[in-house]
Amino acid sequence: MSTVVKLTHLQKTFRVKHKASGLQGSVKALFSTEYRTVEAVKGVSLELQEGDLLAFIGPNGAGKSTTIKMLTGILFPTEGEANVLGYVPWRQRRQLAYHIGSVFGQKPQLWYHLPPVDTFELFAHIYELDRAAFERRKTFLIEALGIGDWLHTPVRKLSLGQRMRCEIAASMLHGPRILFLDEPTIGLDVVAKQALRDAIQQLHDAENLTIFLTSHDAGDVETLCKRVIVINHGQVIFDDRTSALKRRFLRRKVIGVRFGQPIPDDFAVRDATILKHGTWGAKIELDTHVRPVEDVIRALMDYAPVVDITVEDPPMEEIIREIYRADESVRVAGVGPVEAEIPLEKAE
Repeated sequence: MSTVVKLTHLQKTFRVKHKASGLQGSVKALFSTEYRTVEAVKGVSLELQEGDLLAFIGPNGAGKSTTIKMLTGILFPTEGEANVLGYVPWRQRRQLAYHIGSVFGQKPQLWYHLPPVDTFELFAHIYELDRAAFERRKTFLIEALGIGDWLHTPVRKLSLGQRMRCEIAASMLHGPRILFLDEPTIGLDVVAKQALRDAIQQLHDAENLTIFLTSHDAGDVETLCKRVIVINHGQVIFDDRTSALKRRFLRRKVIGVRFGQPIPDDFAVRDATILKHGTWGAKIELDTHVRPVEDVIRALMDYAPVVDITVEDPPMEEIIREIYRADESVRVAGVGPVEAEIPLEKAE
């Protein structure tokens, strides 16, 4: 498996106008301009192998979009190196464009007043595609993304979910090896999100496509990605399999139990919290670092005959929030990224 993306200590700083405060500052601002330096990306290093489906996540302002813009050649880095499919993105942007695709959830590339098929035709000329190859490719994408019914409808009349699938089709017409997706499901309803995820998964499986995904939606990460990189304050604070992320930060479990006989009102479980209590059962929350889940299940089965029992994980959103909180806490303590406190688990 070949390396298709390699970043080495990539950094990006911006000079931002600084507004002075107070009356003196207001007067001073009339005659001079002050700047402050903002470090958007601080020494990010990572590698992607061909066929990887990577989630690159973090809070607003963490440096996700800035990193993608450097990888696609839109921005020059302040320091560091990047290699994407053998090209230096900001020096060979034109050549690289023939091998990558990008979709930005809030920045459409389809012509607003024209049907998607017209934009497809335009892209065929821009990428100098052979006519027969273009028609075959278009047919494949129409079927894979399920967009046949909307091809001749003006983009302005499409729903957001329909438009996003057409956006992905447009970005895939030239057969890119890497697809950059920046918030592709933003603003979509539950049904549209799942349809788009299914389409992305199908494209990945059909072409061994490398996908670099950023998203605030934990469902995108959990459904699509085997590997996740978490970035905060411009630094990578986690890089491992999605399953390892769950194991590392997944401390809370919720156990639902239904007994074969009524239980008393004072029903309790040691080192656990009763969330909900009924005549025949209860919902119990526990911290697995305090008491193992197997120990609690064993205690419940010893307590009374069990008819049904379930163990639930917290939502992925909660796990990701826990990562951010851990990073913020060690920064306040002056330690640095979370790796400084907790060694990363290795992928199996």
